[in-house]
Amino acid sequence: MADTVEKVPAAESSSSTAEASIAVEKTEPTTSEKKKWGDVEDDDEEEANAVSELNSLSIKEEEQPESVLEEPEDSNIKAVPAGDTPYTSASRFEDLNLSPELMKGLYVEMKFEKPSKIQAISLPMIMTPPHKHLIAQAHNGSGKTTCFVLGMLSRVDPALKQPQALCICPTRELANQNMEVLQKMGKFTGITAEVAVPETTRGQPIARRATVSAQVVIGTPGTIKKWMAFKKLGLDHLKILVFDEADHMLATDGFQDDSRRIMKDIERVNPNVQVLLFSATFNETVKDFVKWTVKDPNQLFVKREDLALDSVKQYKVVCPKEQNKIEVIKDQIMELGDIGQTIIFVRTKVSANKVHKALTEMGYDVTSVHGSMSEVDRDKIVKEFKESLTSVLIATDVIARGFDQQRVNLVVNYNLPTKYDTREPDYEVYLHRVGRAGRFGRKGAVFNLLLEEGPDRQDMEKIERYFNAHVKEIKSWNSEEEYKSALKEAGLLDE
Repeated sequence: MADTVEKVPAAESSSSTAEASIAVEKTEPTTSEKKKWGDVEDDDEEEANAVSELNSLSIKEEEQPESVLEEPEDSNIKAVPAGDTPYTSASRFEDLNLSPELMKGLYVEMKFEKPSKIQAISLPMIMTPPHKHLIAQAHNGSGKTTCFVLGMLSRVDPALKQPQALCICPTRELANQNMEVLQKMGKFTGITAEVAVPETTRGQPIARRATVSAQVVIGTPGTIKKWMAFKKLGLDHLKILVFDEADHMLATDGFQDDSRRIMKDIERVNPNVQVLLFSATFNETVKDFVKWTVKDPNQLFVKREDLALDSVKQYKVVCPKEQNKIEVIKDQIMELGDIGQTIIFVRTKVSANKVHKALTEMGYDVTSVHGSMSEVDRDKIVKEFKESLTSVLIATDVIARGFDQQRVNLVVNYNLPTKYDTREPDYEVYLHRVGRAGRFGRKGAVFNLLLEEGPDRQDMEKIERYFNAHVKEIKSWNSEEEYKSALKEAGLLDE
């Protein structure tokens, strides 16, 4: 598949990029690919293949240096600065010594009032010389994207027409979303940016493409690696390298090989590049990789018990038969009024098509998206959902990570996420699914639909034990009053 370059001046709002797809790229090949749900003939979709376990970036108490960071009051975010560089949290954006153009973008375009907790702590770490590396873990919907986008924009010299900031994402979805944020935030700066993702149709060979002159490049690892191999992406002036969804970017079953190669190539040319790793989760395998590749980083993390997103109420429903799951969605959820947008997560494309067909035949207007669809169709469906033209989206885990739609108040797990090889619950994907509801602290609810027979109930128990959380049960799967009570408790129905 050929690669595409979309050059977008941040000073101009390009409708083509602003309306860019949120569909996930076809996975770019790595040196070793592992079997996942999407490889199975009758389960053929691109389920997000998560790393093995969820853990916060833990640091033993006796190994922690004395923090010189003044943290926001009541913050559940823990920061461990490296060395003795003093940092002071930013209670206002004015504390960050940003350019007037960036300030205007934050207040006029982004309509921000003040930094979120993670922004208040991480931005001084990113922007304060000597610009140490940063490993940052925080909630979905906590404002992580603003942290690294603002960090990139603040480091760029608009007068130098060379790549100075590089952001690498696991999917087209995230690359395009991050570009949209950068366009808005940097609208008045004159900073230019290019997005590098596989294109849907054949285009100009890479060897014939012009050398990148944009100051910020956001793209997927395979495409970025090709640009570097063909000398189209210069590294001499690179100041900052960002890995979004870093847990997946550095996992052995993710993009570790590509990420390792990119980091080595950059280090060979420019060893002083600041590396930022952002994710909602990090596991031991990734932490071990980071230990050997990112030296002496600042660290910022959320306590493990705080990762379950308290603003989102979670429920479980035990159904006697598969058909009862459809009846729960139809009678007990979709009929209870306007509660915002809903995402119904399924494991396979077969389930996606089955649920779509059943609800459509009952007269409901729903859409569905999975990895076997064409990129054009996925783009169209997700764009309509993001513009609130549709209210119910049935999806495999192609959108479990990074999909940002603030009107999503309800998530239904028609199937619990499980790993293909072990059939064990996929805890990280579960957390990412839950994170699609209640974005940025808004109210939300998650209903987990479980079959009475089979592994569902045991899998749910394992998820509860893993997160040390109690998921409340709807005692009777067809009790309208219990669903109303649950939605009221979640703040989605009036008392």
